[in-house]
Amino acid sequence: MQQPPSDAAPMAARVQNLTKTFGAGESRVHALDDVTIGLRRGEFTAIMGPSGSGKSTLMHVMAGLDAATSGRVFVGDTEITGLSDLELTVLRRSRVGFVFQSFNLVPTLDVLGNITLPFELAGRSPSPEARRRIDALVESMGLGDRLRHRPHELSGGQQQRVAIARALATRPDLIFADEPTGNLDSRTGREVLALLGAASREHGQSIAMVTHDPVAASHADRVIFLGDGRVVADTPRQSAEAISAYMLSSEVGA
Repeated sequence: MQQPPSDAAPMAARVQNLTKTFGAGESRVHALDDVTIGLRRGEFTAIMGPSGSGKSTLMHVMAGLDAATSGRVFVGDTEITGLSDLELTVLRRSRVGFVFQSFNLVPTLDVLGNITLPFELAGRSPSPEARRRIDALVESMGLGDRLRHRPHELSGGQQQRVAIARALATRPDLIFADEPTGNLDSRTGREVLALLGAASREHGQSIAMVTHDPVAASHADRVIFLGDGRVVADTPRQSAEAISAYMLSSEVGA
């Protein structure tokens, strides 16, 4: 597949010679093997690969949710490799948003409480601009009549939409999304991908989306493919058909 042009765009996050292992002895697994890659600011990047390729591990290490076994990890110009848990928490709270497969909603909070939780954790109230942004997210996610519902009263797709609204609410520099369209119908999935694309194009946010869906990945500016813990391809925007063909040829050749 075509390689993207190299450029000197500022990086929102990057790793150098990143290795991540789990276990010890004969059961030791190399989830990531000497990976060097960066996420450019204002770019929407899809991270793809078969199960066990290391894509979710890469996202977790880049976000400071998991520690590298060796190598260096940066968020912006800040090296996070040696930061304490408290320092990592403060950095994530101010600069990083997350959309998890498991949603990670707080069961005792209603929808509005979950969306505004990042503001509460930071000890501040949403500004008038942030409130307008939250209102727009609520409307675009179709959650207007669910604001007082708690997570257990919502479908999986509705919970996913709340998680996405929460990640976008504070307009963080960097958003990591793990299969963000996995529990959504096709129409809502397209709306979510459009929101993520707009966040990068219009607001300069960097989006890193782990996905197995070629249609979702085709919305990204860049597609990174992992295999056996290594980067095997790094391409500019591709059609869903081209992504599917590459994935199929990789599996056939494996």
